[in-house]
Amino acid sequence: MNFSEEYKNKLISAEEAAGLVKSGMWVDYGSILSFPSLVDEELAKRVSALEGVKIRSCLSLKDPEVLKADPDGNHFIYNEWHLSEHTRRHHDNGCCSYIPYNLSEGAKLYRNNYAYSPDIAFMGVTPMSRHGFFNFGSIEKNKAICDAARTVVLEVNPSMPWLTGGFDECIHISQVDCIVENDKYKVYERSQGVSSSVDIAIAGLIADLIEDESTIQLGIGGLPDEVGRLLIERGAKDLGVHTEMFTESMMEMFEAGVITNRKKTLNPGKAVCNFAVGSRRLYEFVDHNEMIAAFPVDYTNNPAIIAQNAKQVSVNSALAVDLRGQVSSESNGNRHISGTGGQLDFTRGAFMSPGGKSIICLSSTHQNKNGNVISRIVANHPAGTVVTVPRTDVSNIATEFGVVNLKGKTVWERATALIGISHPDFREDLMKQARDLNIIPKGI
Repeated sequence: MNFSEEYKNKLISAEEAAGLVKSGMWVDYGSILSFPSLVDEELAKRVSALEGVKIRSCLSLKDPEVLKADPDGNHFIYNEWHLSEHTRRHHDNGCCSYIPYNLSEGAKLYRNNYAYSPDIAFMGVTPMSRHGFFNFGSIEKNKAICDAARTVVLEVNPSMPWLTGGFDECIHISQVDCIVENDKYKVYERSQGVSSSVDIAIAGLIADLIEDESTIQLGIGGLPDEVGRLLIERGAKDLGVHTEMFTESMMEMFEAGVITNRKKTLNPGKAVCNFAVGSRRLYEFVDHNEMIAAFPVDYTNNPAIIAQNAKQVSVNSALAVDLRGQVSSESNGNRHISGTGGQLDFTRGAFMSPGGKSIICLSSTHQNKNGNVISRIVANHPAGTVVTVPRTDVSNIATEFGVVNLKGKTVWERATALIGISHPDFREDLMKQARDLNIIPKGI
């Protein structure tokens, strides 16, 4: 069949697509940029007609309409593989649940039936190519979700960037049941934030650790972006990319000739990524860019794959670290903030890489909601805090006061080192707590 004709035959309205959902179904939304905004809007309108609809998504970059329409969670049960600033608020109100996992496991959870197979998958995609393919824009585990789903509905969005693969970056029209055209909502765009003086100080320490010809992964946030800009200022040479998120600073490093991917030991000549989030300029840069190879999470985040890159450097942010070296990056006590994501994957993969380095960074203090300044380096995490990176996996920890490597260190050496990069106002109290808790022995 002619692909254009097949496309027309499968075309339905967003209202009709939402009408496919029945009470009690498992429904999956596409991840990140693949969030199906138009179908979500129509599904929210059916709130009073549905009960027990279980929805899964990952890093929803807009406030889901189904949650806004059902603030008490009486009709939709919303679940996130990684909370965003929007779904975090609903989680605080008890109307959203988190799904624990390492990002690298995502595709396997669907393919091996660990996660319930979706009754329907709603996926935001690019317009169809002349060969009948649609690109997910955010590759994540979206193809695995579609392969597991009983019904696949695509929401075509002309503003979606096409990320060249790789594999599993596309789905063919023959694998699709229905198509919705979205001419109302553009994909999420994020403006660049302003880096703080603390971010700039930490970024300077991290940039000094990244050697020429390294392959880099930078996490989400202003601090990793600042690292990229400092590498440009330093005139770093022949860097490569193997990352989850392709960032604004990576685009800038490409344009400055700092990233060439020529010296990579795995996928030379290609910047390997899983998704991109940023400005319209970033989306235009990555769109059909043959210098980029987008893969699903079971490739980009597999520690054994990551480790095949010589001099792989991972840079990720944390919320707090205790004196034993346990890193929390996703919760503050019982309040869940984000998710594990790929932090543990890249921490392990970078450490296994020949000449690789794993770096976890955090400001030494933060101001809580009551206006009090709190140390991010703590003797013990508050009750309920989720440990994202176990102390056995942690390598380099960076604050604005320095960088310490905890690998191979005794518990008391770790505590002493971490106190040394904590804020000076808290060092005396941290040392006292460390001795009271026998973290630092009497003879030291």
